[in-house]
Amino acid sequence: MGWSRARLGLLALAGVIAIGTAWYSLVESFTALDALYQAVTTVSTVGFREVNPLDSSGRIFTIGLIFVGVGAMFFTVTAVFEAILEDQVGRIGRRRMQRRIDDLDDHVVVCGYGRVGRTVVPLVADAMGVVVIELDEDRGKAAAEAGFPVIVGDATDDAVLEEAGLSRAKVLVSALPTDADNLYVVLSGRAARADLHIVARARSESSEAKLQLAGADRVINPQEIGGRRMAAFALQPAVSEFLDVVVHGAGEVAYRLEEIEVPAQAALAGCSIRDAHIRDQTGALVLALRDGAEHFVTNPGPDTLLGPGMTIIAIGTDDQLQRLRAYVAAGRTASDPSTVDARATRE
Repeated sequence: MGWSRARLGLLALAGVIAIGTAWYSLVESFTALDALYQAVTTVSTVGFREVNPLDSSGRIFTIGLIFVGVGAMFFTVTAVFEAILEDQVGRIGRRRMQRRIDDLDDHVVVCGYGRVGRTVVPLVADAMGVVVIELDEDRGKAAAEAGFPVIVGDATDDAVLEEAGLSRAKVLVSALPTDADNLYVVLSGRAARADLHIVARARSESSEAKLQLAGADRVINPQEIGGRRMAAFALQPAVSEFLDVVVHGAGEVAYRLEEIEVPAQAALAGCSIRDAHIRDQTGALVLALRDGAEHFVTNPGPDTLLGPGMTIIAIGTDDQLQRLRAYVAAGRTASDPSTVDARATRE
């Protein structure tokens, strides 16, 4: 924006000087060099006398040229200084932004800050670090003003993905407007990282299988999901509203769903649901378990074992889920006495 105003000012200033040169050359019969010299000294108001004496019409024209030329000169100088200042501030801001990105680890890289990206970014930012890649400068500025680290660039460029810290990221979300761009991002992400979890947006059903073949772990069609939610609100409004509470944090008491992996050295590894006392110790409720084979055990019974590497899917408030994370992460040496005693009794 700043350099656009500067270019406009330079064009205006050049036009004023050209008009003045033409007048002094054609009307006042100055030589070409003298006409240019007279126009420049008049516009710049350096105060030199006329090259040749001017008649009344020449003096009136010169007065007008001074007013117009000074305005154009002032506008141009101001625009140039503003553009230089914006460049310096922009460089400082980009360096600061890049430092924020370089400090992130196990974060989410979201490609696209359109209608889908604007919904995704705040939700994932509440749980983990996030970096936005957006090609459109206005959207990138909106993301930065919202407080998110942003890289203004093409997400289909491998260098831009690496600048966003893809080598350190945990999740890649491709929410670009076209399926072709999303396919390219998925291919780039999977080629860079075999262990990267990739979620991609699909606009058409025919693209879903292609995105999965390209390496996407999950493919989301917003139109299809939107249609299902509308049908759910029409048929089961209470269930749908409850899901909004636990998934999106709506309502006065924000219950949420959380997935927590049981570490191999956790005190709970090998315990049953009954012996783990999760509900008593944390207040969170275990809804399901998922083993390494991606098999779900819903509403697990009290004798269900919590194996190492298993994922616990629980519901609770933020405080309850925070206590659950700490409780599950506790190692054998710092385990809860009741848990250790329970395992020892069982064994």
